[in-house]
Amino acid sequence: MDNSSPTTEEPTAISYRLKREAEGFIGKWQVWWQSKRFRRATYGVGAFVLFLMLFWVLFARNLPDAEALIEYESPLPTVVRDVNGEPFHSYARERRVQLEYADFPKLLVRAYLAAEDKTFFSHGGIDYPGIVSAIFDNIFSSKRSRGASTITQQVAKNLLLTNEYSYTRKVKEAILAKRIESALTKQQILSLYLNEIALGRQAFGVEAAAQAYFAKSVDQLQLHEMAFLAILPKAPERYGRAKNAKLAIARRNWVLGEMRKNEWITDAQLASARAKPLGLVAQRGTGYKNVGGYFAEEVRRQLIERFGETDADGPYSVYSGGLWVRSSMNADYQILATQALRDGLLRYNAGKAWKANMGTIDVSDDKWASRFAATNIAIDYANWRAGVALGKGKVGFADGSIAQLDGAPSAMKAGDVIAVAPNGTNSYAVRSVPEVGGGMVVQNPMNGRVLAIQGGFDNRISSFNRATQAQRQPGSTIKPFVYATALDNGMTPTSIIVDGPYCVWQGASLGQKCFRNFTGNGAGPQTMRWGLEQSRNLMTVRAAAESGMDNVTDTFRAMGIGDYPEYLSYALGAGDTTVLKMVNAYSMLVNHGRELKPTLIDFAQNRKGKVIFPAKWKPCKGCLAKDWDGKPMPRFAAAGKQVMDPITAYQVVHMLEGVIERGTAVTLRELDRPLFGKTGTTTGPTNVWFIGGSPHLVAGLYLGFDQPRNMGGYAQGSSLAAPIFKQFARSAMAGMPKTPFIAPAGTRLVRIDRKTGKRVYGAWPGRDPMSAVIWEAFKAETEPKRSIRQEELAAREDKPKEASEVQSNSATRSSASASTSVGTKRDQEFIQQEGGIY
Repeated sequence: MDNSSPTTEEPTAISYRLKREAEGFIGKWQVWWQSKRFRRATYGVGAFVLFLMLFWVLFARNLPDAEALIEYESPLPTVVRDVNGEPFHSYARERRVQLEYADFPKLLVRAYLAAEDKTFFSHGGIDYPGIVSAIFDNIFSSKRSRGASTITQQVAKNLLLTNEYSYTRKVKEAILAKRIESALTKQQILSLYLNEIALGRQAFGVEAAAQAYFAKSVDQLQLHEMAFLAILPKAPERYGRAKNAKLAIARRNWVLGEMRKNEWITDAQLASARAKPLGLVAQRGTGYKNVGGYFAEEVRRQLIERFGETDADGPYSVYSGGLWVRSSMNADYQILATQALRDGLLRYNAGKAWKANMGTIDVSDDKWASRFAATNIAIDYANWRAGVALGKGKVGFADGSIAQLDGAPSAMKAGDVIAVAPNGTNSYAVRSVPEVGGGMVVQNPMNGRVLAIQGGFDNRISSFNRATQAQRQPGSTIKPFVYATALDNGMTPTSIIVDGPYCVWQGASLGQKCFRNFTGNGAGPQTMRWGLEQSRNLMTVRAAAESGMDNVTDTFRAMGIGDYPEYLSYALGAGDTTVLKMVNAYSMLVNHGRELKPTLIDFAQNRKGKVIFPAKWKPCKGCLAKDWDGKPMPRFAAAGKQVMDPITAYQVVHMLEGVIERGTAVTLRELDRPLFGKTGTTTGPTNVWFIGGSPHLVAGLYLGFDQPRNMGGYAQGSSLAAPIFKQFARSAMAGMPKTPFIAPAGTRLVRIDRKTGKRVYGAWPGRDPMSAVIWEAFKAETEPKRSIRQEELAAREDKPKEASEVQSNSATRSSASASTSVGTKRDQEFIQQEGGIY
């Protein structure tokens, strides 16, 4: 009891004391409240607190963080460079070039201060007298609200707010301006402003504007040009137009006067600058040469897939990330491929009736020029121009000019977009853009790098890339992979296959399918090599059937051609694929059956120069050293998995050399260098192909209508596609060494009789491509055991023209009619000198 007493008494005392104190405060408050001054002061404080709360809720609660501008990075376009590092394309919706503050000329900065914010370096972000004046004007004027924004407020509006015209935005601007001034230096604020301000002609920032209006960099601008750029933030679309030159000059001269008032220029500079005309250049394109449009578009698609399109997709987006992309495009090869494909398309189109295949626009009013300009249709072939038929023998162009049109076809209608070429003074003649399409790809077979892509006549007429997007039947160009499967399943290049009627029962629903050659005739038993050289359908189908169609489709899949069902018709190219896939598959043959991935991008750097793709990219230190440092040479491990036996791949390439020497692509023989290749013609014919090349370069192409239809009975790969490759290769390979295709280790090269496939002793291959004796490649223990006798070979009608020619590594020669014993001796010497198997 004694211990609990103090505990109960203590709370009672405390409670009493608190009550007395509360009663005292209330009492005092009641006394104070009797005073009018106290009541008024209390109401004022309450109203002020309420005002602050409402102000925060309405204006400051959700404002962005001004300190984010410290790390702000301007949206910059992505620039693509070719294999030599030369820029050739950019992806941009806005022209913008970012500069540091030190890069801006002092007079240019002062011109903007004179025009926009004379007290910039002295105020704290807000021009209070200007705000009061603007509010007064806006209350008593019915015109659009006049602002008094400082440069700092404009930065807040452009980078952190919207462009709405309201007092609410102005208040937010003022709040953010104060925050920005406390977070950034004056120089940083000016840099943001001068790099971001919209100045017309899709130019953002003064460097882009200098290029757009004067075709100069900022460090090359004269005083009157700087003053003109300074007037653009107010109304770029008005002052930037030639028809408003007087208004622009008046405003420019006002800026020059303001600069003189601030003693930033002298009287002499003022007078000289005011006397100058505007000197604006016509609106220009990107400034890049129009090379590799289809290549650049494919790069763009790949970049968007990897990094996204806009800044919402991440920091490295295509249109905002400011990437520098090194591509594998060889500008020389690209130009040659473009020219060769276009010439081939025009040759096919020659003599055909003109057709309107470039689109139409409305020309019923005077706005046709802007409509036409918005289509971005253009042509850079020869001296051609894209125009629009206006009717009554007139053609109009995107710049609004009109010229006489001579000899307009009767099928032409007003509004048709057409191609024309100069035909005298201010007169043009109609040209026909081929309706037939086509695509071409050039690739390095050692590493898979794509060197050129042409996906049609002109990407500004049609952006559809027929080299990478068009799914077409490859026809006979797929046959080498059928024979590769046969080689992997027990056959050899000298295996005899019957070139005769072949039918197969496909089941009750499909019935019996009979195959035929292109010519419709069979040649009886022939070697596999002959069947590939002459592109015999019946022999190909038999080889596929004997090898197993499941094995054939496995080969197609492994080589990246396509995933097809196991029907024999697919052995003749019935499945769809692309030019890029087929060229890559042929490159893998040259690469001894090792997998290649076609690449267009070597590496991509962010705006700070760091390589962000590929992920494991490393620089090659010392690769550009002038002299050898004496250290061991680098040895790079072979990339890619082995998808085909290397000897099989070489055997196919070796047989495809025969296609050039005496087969369906014999037109390429005059290039006089080691080449392999294969023509292709699909049923109809609807597509014509050629794919082939050298150890250093593989190229392929097709021609065909976008909506497949018959190209005419004369259309064949040998007559239409191979000449296009020939035109390209003649120039592209002119400086290349004539390097033969290298056989992989374990390959046996044996002399055989080309017709029978039997082994030959005592005679040697001649220089004539039609020589009866040739070298053939075999895997170990698969070469022919039987031989043809010398007298049988000599009695044949297709005996070699140089029967006395005998070749050896020591360059010695002997008569083709030498005795068998001498020939056997020479065989042994040759085998010893060459190391037997190689």
